[in-house]
Amino acid sequence: MTHQIVTTQYGKVKGTTENGVHKWKGIPYAKPPPVGQWRFKAPEPPEVWEDVLDATAYGPICPQPSDLLSLSYTELPRQSEDCLYVNVFAPDTPSQNLPVMVWIHGGAFYLGAGSEPLYDGSKLAAQGEVIVVTLNYRLGPFGFLHLSSFDEAYSDNLGLLDQAAALKWVRENISAFGGDPDNVTVFGESAGGMSIAALLAMPAAKGLFQKAIMESGASRTMTKEQAASTSAAFLQVLGIDEGQLDKLHTVSAEDLLKAADQLRIAEKENIFQLFFQPALDPKTLPEEPEKAIAEGAASGIPLLIGTTRDEGYLFFTPDSDVHSQETLDAALEYLLGKPLAEKAADLYPRSLESQIHMMTDLLFWRPAVAYASAQSHYAPVWMYRFDWHPEKPPYNKAFHALELPFVFGNLDGLERMAKTEITDEVKQLSHTIQSAWITFAKTGNPSTEAVNWPAYHEETRETLILDSEITIENDPESEKRQKLFPSKGE
Repeated sequence: MTHQIVTTQYGKVKGTTENGVHKWKGIPYAKPPPVGQWRFKAPEPPEVWEDVLDATAYGPICPQPSDLLSLSYTELPRQSEDCLYVNVFAPDTPSQNLPVMVWIHGGAFYLGAGSEPLYDGSKLAAQGEVIVVTLNYRLGPFGFLHLSSFDEAYSDNLGLLDQAAALKWVRENISAFGGDPDNVTVFGESAGGMSIAALLAMPAAKGLFQKAIMESGASRTMTKEQAASTSAAFLQVLGIDEGQLDKLHTVSAEDLLKAADQLRIAEKENIFQLFFQPALDPKTLPEEPEKAIAEGAASGIPLLIGTTRDEGYLFFTPDSDVHSQETLDAALEYLLGKPLAEKAADLYPRSLESQIHMMTDLLFWRPAVAYASAQSHYAPVWMYRFDWHPEKPPYNKAFHALELPFVFGNLDGLERMAKTEITDEVKQLSHTIQSAWITFAKTGNPSTEAVNWPAYHEETRETLILDSEITIENDPESEKRQKLFPSKGE
């Protein structure tokens, strides 16, 4: 293991080189820590440091419920509100101006970190001669409690502003690591994909990346009124008056997380609703992303987008509650609006399987189709569906997040997630996916010598099916799509 020193705009950082990959971990991209009076405020650039910064270990992860961390880590990481760090992975080659891939993690805007073992960028960087950057952003109440309705001194969408700040850091510093600041691809899954949907429409992120990959996540926001209502409910749990927001600066991080959990438990009948998510806001996110994209907000930015076939199976067990018809009807109306909900109601008769399909279709597939359709008028778009799944129950579904080990090449994560062995078929599919993602990052088109991937157009809706055998389908599940997302003339 050797050490690698790089000079950024803010100071020198010392990383390591292992197995042909340079790694720098825990580099601050914003002023630490965002606590006290900085809590709930927009990020600011880091201060310059004089000594060489030790970047050989990951920084702390953003505060989140500890009981769920054991699913991602063998050793629990340290949590802190001082969590705004990036990690950089670069191939050990003399190349300069390499394409850059910036990963935005998922976790329902409530969980996760760029330092999760599954997101180690070493294999992707080595495989593709690309620079991989992973990042943390503020989560839950720290990043998505929108307080501007009560006091305009506060910024909304802090987690998204953190992501934009990290991308600005990449633009200003990545050339020192061998990357091309003018060839940056953002890629993310679940809340990470939803974040990218918002970033494509955000003034603060304009010009910070040139291409986007959205996996199992598209446009997802709450209205200004919903954001204010959620914030008011959160303050009520804490016993803080709307006119005394300064008290939020002295509440412990642990108590803020407890209040968030209490709110989620109290509102558990609001199925399919995220309490912490991007919100429409005149200053930071002025328009619903899908609408902004349909008006050309991301003109010229190629998009690769898709879902897994059975997304919803990750979130339910055979013992999960079957909600009442009234609850399901309310959820359908919340997600689709009344006229379309009435038209689509017969797709989801009351059952556990219907709930699973409703989540798959309405939280993931339908938004992806809508986003792909909108962007296809302004830039090339490619759509996929990940169908591969293990053979043995209960893991025999292409559930949410199953594609991630394939994307990063960290197939030991697949063994943990799906209790399945790593076969030559699995390795080949991972190679196919990585090659497509990397080629897209390099050229703006995911087609490779092995796979000719046609672009997505509303007329044909050609979609690449990622399975043991790679196929192409025109307008998958077209009858359902026409009920859920009718096009003009259909």
